[in-house]
Amino acid sequence: MSKGFISNIFLIVLLNVLIKPFYIFGIDAQIQNQVGFEEYGLYFSLLNLSFLFNIVLDFGITNYNSKNIAQHPKTLIKYLGSLVGLRLVLSFLYLVITLVAALLMGHNMETMHLLLFLCFNQILAAFTLYFRSNFAGLHRFKTDAILSVLDRLILIFLCSGVLYAQLFDLAVSIDNFIYAQSISYCVAALTGFILTLRLGKSKIKLKKHISYALLKSSFPYALLILLMMLYTRTDAVMLERLLPNGKEQTGIYAAGFRILDAASIFPLLIAGILLPMFARMLKKKENLNALLTTASSIMLPISIICATICFFYADQLLGLIYTQTTPSTSACFKMIILNFIPISTTYIFGTLLTANGSLKALNMMAIGGFALNLSLNFILIPSLEAQGAAIATLLTQGLTCVAQIVIAQQIIGFQLQNKLTIKLFVFTGILILINLYVQAQFHYFWSIVINLLLAGLLLFSLRIIDLKAALGLLKEKVNK
Repeated sequence: MSKGFISNIFLIVLLNVLIKPFYIFGIDAQIQNQVGFEEYGLYFSLLNLSFLFNIVLDFGITNYNSKNIAQHPKTLIKYLGSLVGLRLVLSFLYLVITLVAALLMGHNMETMHLLLFLCFNQILAAFTLYFRSNFAGLHRFKTDAILSVLDRLILIFLCSGVLYAQLFDLAVSIDNFIYAQSISYCVAALTGFILTLRLGKSKIKLKKHISYALLKSSFPYALLILLMMLYTRTDAVMLERLLPNGKEQTGIYAAGFRILDAASIFPLLIAGILLPMFARMLKKKENLNALLTTASSIMLPISIICATICFFYADQLLGLIYTQTTPSTSACFKMIILNFIPISTTYIFGTLLTANGSLKALNMMAIGGFALNLSLNFILIPSLEAQGAAIATLLTQGLTCVAQIVIAQQIIGFQLQNKLTIKLFVFTGILILINLYVQAQFHYFWSIVINLLLAGLLLFSLRIIDLKAALGLLKEKVNK
């Protein structure tokens, strides 16, 4: 099973590493450079507001559907029409609730116009995710991979035409950026719908008894998504609302968060593969230790390397991406990028708990995380501004990460790899010492190159990654 896990990563990571980072840095960051931190900060706050009530839009159906199809593939066609009909109703409710919440928060008609289109984009993106969950559940990871990048590929074409080639005779603005997103999401959702219909035809109709049963089954997933969304997406909304210079501070936060978002593509993709694999293995009562070790030995070293390099060379990396940077931008980014380590860990053990159906424990953990994050934001944002929000996020992510590992070990009873844990701590300590030395001796470019080379040598010398096993797997794949 762990061999299947590794082999499925190649295409998915290749597509996403080529396309999504280019979109994030070549398109999204350049939009911020051209419109300014303040205007982009307002957009980022509204974008996060549109995320907050995804609970109503999705209701946990996507994760539940992926797990259910992995265990019972024949239910895909049975529930297809009912799920699409149900999602249309939920989309309307999501739209109403989000717009009412925005009005209560004091947003004017200009921002409401932007929020309306952002909500429309969220609806389309949610439909695409649902269609992708069908293919992930069936272990058709190639189709899932293509759908995962299709919207960004189209958006890159549209925005590149405006940013770099002046093909469409349009001004660079947040409004036009949002409209381009709408076109891209429309095409991706329609493609996912057509590909899903090829799996089998089903009449789109809201069936009350099936909808009730699905909502009842999905409710624990839905509650978990709401709680996790609240403690991961409220930072930007609170920054924009709590501070007199909230739009600018939100723009500073967004500049650092964008890099974390790009880095998180890799563990997010692996988590999408892990969920159905964990679900099937748990159903068959197979030993999870090999897959957990494989996932951890790949994801955690990468997150540690990325976080430490970004922390030590924050000024230089931000200077390469943005035309407008300040010391506060760098200080905020250093705190934000450290979140990559607990986030990567959470994508392993949180996914395992989700596959096991341990939603009650996860929800209790998420309630604690939300309460902690909200309290820390109210305390830290007024004095530390964007950096305060970043510190609040880091503390919340770190504590909830530890909680998920402990909960997973207690409920599922897997054997925690103490040897691997010790190696990872040693690896991190040596990597920090290397960074402290080479940063003072070389130009930042060569320092990063040296860091990457030495980190690679450390991985194999400490046997965090088994070179013999990796070469054997590669040979097996080539022979196929």
